Amino acid sequence: MKLKAIIVDDEESARNVLSTLLARFCPQVEVIEKCTNVISSVEKIKQLSPDVVFLDIEMPNYAGYEIVSFFDEVNFEIIFVTAYDKYAIKAFEISAVDYLLKPVEIERLQQAVEKLAKQIELKNNKENYKALTENLKTDSPTKIVIRNNNGQQIISIEDIIAVEAQEAYSCIYTINEQFLMSKNLKFYESTFQQNPHFFRSHKSWLVNLNHLKNFSKSKFEIHLSKGIIAKLSKYKKPEFEELIMQ
Repeated sequence: MKLKAIIVDDEESARNVLSTLLARFCPQVEVIEKCTNVISSVEKIKQLSPDVVFLDIEMPNYAGYEIVSFFDEVNFEIIFVTAYDKYAIKAFEISAVDYLLKPVEIERLQQAVEKLAKQIELKNNKENYKALTENLKTDSPTKIVIRNNNGQQIISIEDIIAVEAQEAYSCIYTINEQFLMSKNLKFYESTFQQNPHFFRSHKSWLVNLNHLKNFSKSKFEIHLSKGIIAKLSKYKKPEFEELIMQ
């Protein structure tokens, strides 16, 4: 899984050097943006949701470590990259992953990235465990863990629009994206059976009625959020109509 990174440094040469080093020696890191100051980086962090920010410290207007004051919750990691060693205590105070001195040594950079990857994996495992324990407390889970080529992702049940059977697989449609999963539709019907909003409308479809927009009686189609159209079988139609009238 690629780790998304933003580099924040007021010196163009420093931004370019670090970006080149990461591309050549830390292929698990993808630099998605480079910023010149704290203010511009705050906007990009909120927009792009990076895993890590490589952050210079001495910059105009705001020091790098002040970036945390712009967020109610800091959900990204920080690696400081600076020419000064006097800020090490500050880095420790805000729980930075690492503290690299310029000029950056390749070996130290690789060590920092390895430490970063382990820290993110640990955090993801904790979040997955939390979601699992929350689900065990109730008959109807509120979140599920999606495992795909990009790793693991926790999604809210309420964000699921529908699940469609595709041969031996299932496609989960959510408000943000879709996932092709190796489990069949019966598995998800069982998972959501205690949730009153999910309805098996067809042998190939499980729909979330909270995302219902309208339905076509003549075409036996259910129109959902994001333009998704699910099938409605004839024998399920009376039950469906009764549900939506409640």
